[in-house]
Amino acid sequence: MPELPEVETIKRQLNNRIRGRKIKEVEVNLPKFVRYPLNQFKKLVKGAVIKNVKRRAKLLIIELSNGYSLVVHLKLTGQLVFNGQNNKHTHLIYTFTDKNWLVHNDLRQFGFVKVVAKKDLNSFFIKESFGPEPLNKEFTFDLFKSLLNKRKKSKIKPLLMDQKFVAGIGNIYADEILFRAKVLPIRKVNDLEIGEVRKIYQAIKEILTLAVKKRGSSNKDYVDTKGGKGSYSFLQKVYQRKNKACFKCKAKIKRIKLGSRSAHFCPQCQK
Repeated sequence: MPELPEVETIKRQLNNRIRGRKIKEVEVNLPKFVRYPLNQFKKLVKGAVIKNVKRRAKLLIIELSNGYSLVVHLKLTGQLVFNGQNNKHTHLIYTFTDKNWLVHNDLRQFGFVKVVAKKDLNSFFIKESFGPEPLNKEFTFDLFKSLLNKRKKSKIKPLLMDQKFVAGIGNIYADEILFRAKVLPIRKVNDLEIGEVRKIYQAIKEILTLAVKKRGSSNKDYVDTKGGKGSYSFLQKVYQRKNKACFKCKAKIKRIKLGSRSAHFCPQCQK
């Protein structure tokens, strides 16, 4: 699933490519993809100008000139490609008045588009109960500590992936953050020393910032709005590297089940 770096990459690229463009038409090939009455959706989108594209957690918010926003969740295999090729996995096509277009592909069909009035956006996200944005300046070390203090019995990796704890981190970056911090994913919060907490906080900032710079990770289906792959995959130290040698100590990377997900780690470097 695209995580914060991937969705942030798409947000930035869409702002450069579709902001200010007017939607001439929208073609819906898979009606269930739109969580809104279909005829109303088409009427609402047609003729609207893209005012801005924002991100909250793993969601994209495409603001329209008519007071509504399209809230897009890419889920596991969603793609938004500017002037992309229409194929059997293309479920939405936005055509602009300048003859450019935007396709929304989704192989697994888990993604969706919701329509939310601008006046209702704040309450919509309050209802979603997302945690703070880890790359915002408001996400301070003191805030991180206070959040951890409320979840002392939690294991650190599942906690980092909990969208109500902190927004946008998923399986890939939780593994990479904990490797950089030298902390095992199974450690409980109340077992962490203050120095380890600080290392995790710093790793969150550093890993996510670098991953955004590299346009995310393309381990599977993710591509950016140009159809290109993110290059952070080449920098991953533990994620999907089971039984491969650790780049630092040469020990074999291990993979374990942790709840309903997996965790990759180095048994030598992480304690």
